[in-house]
Amino acid sequence: MDLDELRNDCALKQKKGLHIILASIVIWIAVFCVHLTDLPILTKNLLTFCCTAPLLPLSFILSKIIKVDFQNKGNPLTNLGVLFSVNQILYLLIAMWIYPTVPEKMLMVIAIIFGAHLMPYSWLYKSKSYFILSIIIPIAALIIGLKFEPFVLAILMIGFEVLFSILLINEVKKIEK
Repeated sequence: MDLDELRNDCALKQKKGLHIILASIVIWIAVFCVHLTDLPILTKNLLTFCCTAPLLPLSFILSKIIKVDFQNKGNPLTNLGVLFSVNQILYLLIAMWIYPTVPEKMLMVIAIIFGAHLMPYSWLYKSKSYFILSIIIPIAALIIGLKFEPFVLAILMIGFEVLFSILLINEVKKIEK
């Protein structure tokens, strides 16, 4: 297979990562609930990190439901997709530094990191949705995160993830034809 065929195979068999975006809706809902509480901000931030932990198990379960080849071992570009995700973990070190330093802005930093890490997937999956949202999410997260309470940002992120899921479903339908 040539490079374009490998990219198409990834996009089709992994449904452009839809299972992970669907799982992130659940994660952002949990984060929203945490930030609605009266807990101290440092506790909310710790719980926010905890909320992100089930992302992979949840996305694995969702991959079974929507019939996604979670590992797609036959395609060498799958490892590239994993590398794109692992890269985000390194950026979370910034969020860990923000945690005690400027705790009221930690969720904003996490949202910016999440949004920005989507850009390489626009190439992998040949997706305009990934590209556009990888730019819009960090900018919107910065603006909303600077002006509003973290729970407002969490609502925004839920909205983005729902929209993103709808856009990906439409993109996947087009490539399945």
